[in-house]
Amino acid sequence: MLQNVLKKVFGTQNERDLKRLQPDVVAINEREPEIKALSDSALQGRTATLRQRADQGEPIDDLLVESFAVVREAGKRVLNMRHFDVQLVGGMVLHQGKIAEMKTGEGKTLVATLPAYLNALGGKGVHVVTVNDYLARRDAE
Repeated sequence: MLQNVLKKVFGTQNERDLKRLQPDVVAINEREPEIKALSDSALQGRTATLRQRADQGEPIDDLLVESFAVVREAGKRVLNMRHFDVQLVGGMVLHQGKIAEMKTGEGKTLVATLPAYLNALGGKGVHVVTVNDYLARRDAE
């Protein structure tokens, strides 16, 4: 019974974790007009800037907001697919090394682009693996 009372007052661990991610979602959304206004070459230039910051020792977590905003805009321009807020959260969860459960059609592959980009900034390489042959062929193009 005490556990139920505590859950009602403080929420579940999952709810608390999601609440902690919300400020980054807000910050990414706030960056959207600025990133959207960039030319294609200026948007591409953000990758070099972010890489340089990572190379100079800036923690990768400090690059998350700008990186996710850049990937979101690139997704809109290249794939005509904009990451929804819930997909941003999924990307943050994956970046933390956790598992994000998503149903069919909720954009798991699109979500994976966010932490893949962020973690590739350090130059160590990133692998995205799927067992879905159709998605593997589609996304390889």
